[in-house]
Amino acid sequence: QVQLVESGGGLVQAGESLRLSCAASGSIFIVATMAWHRQAPGKQREFVAAITLGGRTNYEDSVKGRFTISRDNTKNTVYLEMNSLRPEDTAVYYCVLMARGRDYWGRGTQVTVSS
Repeated sequence: QVQLVESGGGLVQAGESLRLSCAASGSIFIVATMAWHRQAPGKQREFVAAITLGGRTNYEDSVKGRFTISRDNTKNTVYLEMNSLRPEDTAVYYCVLMARGRDYWGRGTQVTVSS
């Protein structure tokens, strides 16, 4: 059973930074593509960033240049460094593990950016 536990969310002011972490259980992490998605109040869930096993990254346009996704395969952990945060980044952020034809989702961590 794959379990994902996100942490690092919180309340910050516009322009500040946060670092989200997602710890995954199980050896499947080492073959997985990892991603972050988010869901703002009243909106559909959307893709934020992804990183492959080999370290290739992909970002949603509005976060390019501000967010950085990384992973530490020795710790089964993926990170999302978020800089220059904006009020529109306010959302619940979900960690996603994609491997062997399946997706696994964490429960999410709340990020709130005040103006």
